Amino acid sequence: MKSHVYQRLLAMQASRRNVLKGAVGAGALALGSASGLATLVPRASAQGSLRAEMLKIPGVGAGSPTDADWQKVGELCLGGTKATVQEGEFAGVQLTFMGLNNQNLHNFLFRGFLKPWEAYTGARINWIDLAQADYNARLQQSIATGTVDFDILQMGAPFEGDVCGKGLASVMPDWVRDLIEMDDYVGYLKEPVGTWDGKTYRISIDGDCHNFNYRTDYFENEDFAKAWKDEGHAGDWAVPTTWQQVQEVTKFLKGKTIDGFPANGYLDPLKGWGGFGFYFLASRATAYAKHPDDSAWLFDPDTMKPRVNNEAWVRAIQDVLDVMDAQPPDQINADPGTTGFQQFLAGTGSMLSWWGDIGSSAKTSDSSIVGDVIGFSTLPGSDDVWNHKAGKWETLSSGPNFAPNMAYIGWGVYVMARVDSDSKKQKAAWSAAAHLGGKDISLWCAAYPSGFQPYRNSHFNIPEWVEAGYDEAFIDDYLSSEADSYNHPNAAIEPRIPGIFQYYSVAEDELAKTYAGQYASAQEGADKIAEAWERITDQIGRDNQIKLYKASLGI
Repeated sequence: MKSHVYQRLLAMQASRRNVLKGAVGAGALALGSASGLATLVPRASAQGSLRAEMLKIPGVGAGSPTDADWQKVGELCLGGTKATVQEGEFAGVQLTFMGLNNQNLHNFLFRGFLKPWEAYTGARINWIDLAQADYNARLQQSIATGTVDFDILQMGAPFEGDVCGKGLASVMPDWVRDLIEMDDYVGYLKEPVGTWDGKTYRISIDGDCHNFNYRTDYFENEDFAKAWKDEGHAGDWAVPTTWQQVQEVTKFLKGKTIDGFPANGYLDPLKGWGGFGFYFLASRATAYAKHPDDSAWLFDPDTMKPRVNNEAWVRAIQDVLDVMDAQPPDQINADPGTTGFQQFLAGTGSMLSWWGDIGSSAKTSDSSIVGDVIGFSTLPGSDDVWNHKAGKWETLSSGPNFAPNMAYIGWGVYVMARVDSDSKKQKAAWSAAAHLGGKDISLWCAAYPSGFQPYRNSHFNIPEWVEAGYDEAFIDDYLSSEADSYNHPNAAIEPRIPGIFQYYSVAEDELAKTYAGQYASAQEGADKIAEAWERITDQIGRDNQIKLYKASLGI
């Protein structure tokens, strides 16, 4: 897809959500741009037949893919490898790959994708599998001690300051850049993401943001609509578009039932997840904290003084505390994996912020029962926004403030510098990484449960998804929520600074104490986070953190 076509598409989508405010049900939501999105994005041409064949494995509605399916996809997508590597060229090469094993995805898929690659090239891969909660600590240990015991790493962009900035990663060869067609990445994943000091290190395999997932059957329920009116709530019973409305709906649903089961509103993960759980509080906070006239929302750029204890973040924490009694039982032990896969996809709860995995799993995973009753949008906005510079809340003349959370900036594959001394091993490692980050295989990952969401311009070709078996209204709604988030003018993009997950991990620890009632107030809990963040900044080096933070914000 040509860049000017894509930009024209995004300009059309920018007003879509305003048109759809208050719409009820997936059908109403799909009407806004289905024809425009499908018309503007052309079908793939040269690789069309391959992509169509690939997307039939195993087929939408055919249940969760298996290892045999992953191997078939890997075999179909070997064209780039065969064009750059001779058969058996890497015989005798042993590579170690470190990545996740969450939800039986990530490394499990990579194994299947790479088995045909191993058979063709002669290389062999050893695997280090990590749970999400263990990932940060394991990687930080390698960084701190300089003892990298892996050749290829699945990693998110926020760690680039720690890994690439310390010379632990291998610089991408030019042939890899051409092979994976980096120009196809959506805008926010292009430089400087994936680069450090002007050198490229990352093959993107994901483009992360949190979007808003909701149950359409809840908001089409006539009994709820009547009760809403009878209880004196303002406006119609409809999908919330602001966090204030999310709170009101969540409190309203407490104690009610739907189809004989307990009804629940918004699902908050109250248990930490190795630093990754902090993103879910951030998704509640960005509309409050990210002012359109201020690029910063986590720290003050001139001092690195934390903003996590300002009025915006305290309100977000208080919001969680205010609806804890409306959550499912034992929610204090629910991490984000629980809320996404064991609760929402399994039928518990009416609203959820999560990465795009929810949309790609809704109709293609055995764990999902909500595929026909799910809708999507960008994260809710806020009636007002905290102006940190002015020290006051503001109501914008343009309406509610929206600030989608670009949580984690997506997973990538990185090759470690330790392979650079062996040219054969270096080429093998980059070849394996390029296979996983290829243009065609990426579409399959976006369409099926993988742990990754759309991140290339070519992923927004709706006819390909429809041909694969997706309902057009469903996939238009899902892809629009992704595109609208990626390209929002007030998107909250996190900094790629050293130690970012040290900040997030300690925040999770303090939030757990706040949710457990160990602190007297949301403000006290937020102050504890800020104090801990100040210590981390001093340990790492404040002046350098300020420099890198400003650079990440484009200041």
